[in-house]
Amino acid sequence: MTAIRAGSLFDLTGKTALVTGGNGGVGLGYAAGMARQGANIVIWGRNEGKNREAEAELREAGSPNVYSHCVDVSLEREVEEAFAEAVKLSGGCIDCVVSNAGYGASFPSIVDIPTVEWQHMLDVHLNGGFYLVRAAAGHMKARADAGNPGGSILICGSLSVFGGGPGMMAYSAAKSGLLGIMRSAAAELAQYGVRVNMVAPGYIKTGIVDDPAIDAFSAQRAPLKRVGTPADLEAIAAYLASDGASFHTGDIITIDGGWMAALF
Repeated sequence: MTAIRAGSLFDLTGKTALVTGGNGGVGLGYAAGMARQGANIVIWGRNEGKNREAEAELREAGSPNVYSHCVDVSLEREVEEAFAEAVKLSGGCIDCVVSNAGYGASFPSIVDIPTVEWQHMLDVHLNGGFYLVRAAAGHMKARADAGNPGGSILICGSLSVFGGGPGMMAYSAAKSGLLGIMRSAAAELAQYGVRVNMVAPGYIKTGIVDDPAIDAFSAQRAPLKRVGTPADLEAIAAYLASDGASFHTGDIITIDGGWMAALF
């Protein structure tokens, strides 16, 4: 086990984290949490303007070095090329990878899901997550073989991995597939000191959904009686990226204001 200095339990100084979809919302929350602990940050997003704004915010949060790339994670070659570039920018070592890129969509019922929308959902969430985790695994395995074991992979899931809902089949299928990736990767990569976990957020207010009724329902449903914000995800990202989580792998961690605890 790596020795941890007193007062520096979640210190990420000298570490580099890569976050897909890190230019806003939940992804920016993950990135900010690691930036506040001193990590160098690489963010991927498809909107260059948002990438630049996120860079500035992460530097203000405390990251000494922030880089961004326009990447479409549904495209295998783009993921592979961007990951190789991120490794170069980081001086040859990516310590934490966060698979977060995705989007939400619902349909009236299963019979209303167009095939093209089903495929796109899987391309972005599931295939994109696989491409990223595969690249991270190869990089971290090579590091371990060279005598530098360790690393953390965080996959952003959803409460939909625990149950379904009307209109949510495509999204739930994609997130449930990521759960399978997490468990398999955790079992396989542990021999290299690599930890793989899933964070399953509850309702997080990011600005994508602008419906006071949904906000009110979500706040009432959660035992903590409020909706979540991206800032509520900062600490879990910093923890999982740190040496303080060196014995934590293969887990689903809910950050949901108690939603899953109050089934009745």
